[in-house]
Amino acid sequence: MDAGSLGGILLAMAGILAGLLLEGGHLGQVLQPTAAMIVFGGTLGAVMLQFPLRTVGRAALRLVNLFLHRSDGGAALVRQIVGFANKARRNGIISLDQDLETIADPFLRQALTLAVDGTEPAELRRIMEVLIENVSENEARIPAVFESAGGFSPTIGIIGAVIGLIQVMQHLDHMDQVGRGIAVAFVATIYGVGSANVFFLPAAGKLRQRARDEQRLKEMALEGVVSIIEGMNPRMIEIKLESFRGGQAKEQEA
Repeated sequence: MDAGSLGGILLAMAGILAGLLLEGGHLGQVLQPTAAMIVFGGTLGAVMLQFPLRTVGRAALRLVNLFLHRSDGGAALVRQIVGFANKARRNGIISLDQDLETIADPFLRQALTLAVDGTEPAELRRIMEVLIENVSENEARIPAVFESAGGFSPTIGIIGAVIGLIQVMQHLDHMDQVGRGIAVAFVATIYGVGSANVFFLPAAGKLRQRARDEQRLKEMALEGVVSIIEGMNPRMIEIKLESFRGGQAKEQEA
């Protein structure tokens, strides 16, 4: 469980609701199914119009990764590559062929397969960099979905508020209900602005950061495989790969 993601959204919701209660309000004032239907239904429809359905589906599935995420900052990858480097140094790079099926990371497995097949370092780097670029471009669409939702939801919230006001204005003969109707109408604005700033936009930022972390791990794996082909000392490979991790990854490991 990602404590930052879960704790962040719970803290934001708790702060908003606590402020409402301290001002003398109650939860029933902001629990309006009609407003939620307008805002979230309209936002989803707008996002589906902007992005292919497959991309929207991938973004929805990625919500699990937003709250359930575990990373050691690449420490296990460094150990694995250094182990391959030691084996290649002793027995030759061809000896890594029997380890290919045990590699869970498809990127590392593909890079090592090319290395075992005798691909030149420059050519291997060129092939795998194209793959990194394509994967990164595809992954960048996921945060873009949430950013778009964060842009659409406040505007659709205003639409919901206007719809509510229209209904209120049609019943001006009951002045005792006008104030309550206006208050209910603006709940849609709360839903739109709140969901954008408490969830959609922060989720996009975190997913973009994680996509960059995954790209960095691929770059680290590529550099390690190329270094193995070039016959670099395993200790030097370890030092080089550790430079990719940086302080943030080491904090995650700790």
